[in-house]
Amino acid sequence: MARRFLGIILMAWVLISCEQNLVYSDFRAIQDGEWATSTPINFEFSELDSVQPHHMFIHVRNNNAYEYSNLFLITELEFPDGNTTKDTLEYAMARPNGEWLGKGLGSIKENKLWYKENIVFNNSGVYKVSVTHAMRRNGDVEGLSILDGVTDVGLQIEKITQ
Repeated sequence: MARRFLGIILMAWVLISCEQNLVYSDFRAIQDGEWATSTPINFEFSELDSVQPHHMFIHVRNNNAYEYSNLFLITELEFPDGNTTKDTLEYAMARPNGEWLGKGLGSIKENKLWYKENIVFNNSGVYKVSVTHAMRRNGDVEGLSILDGVTDVGLQIEKITQ
């Protein structure tokens, strides 16, 4: 009985401490699980701690209609002063045997993907993040105009605790 109680206390402490580090979290649903290249996913945030470093994550939820073992994203972070950083990112979405990575039961899996590490938001104002997929089939020069199987895209920012 004491061991069970200790386990419950430990689990509650972990959940509470994780939530305290979370400073921003938002998700956008992809209509019908068909993400068009012409439709970037946009996020805006402001008023973050300007001294402490943060980690940024992109969350991607996919279902079994997703046909690929990886995911290419183009991200753009616009600072309040107008400066921007643009990145092309690649993430593994499945193991070599085809088993989905990520968490979740059933056909929906959620992947928490590193985006920016140790970033400090020292400019006051609105920050903007844009995420677009950059997928193409092997051997094709042209990218996919529609990416099937991605149901939601999210952005999460966490304070780093020392």
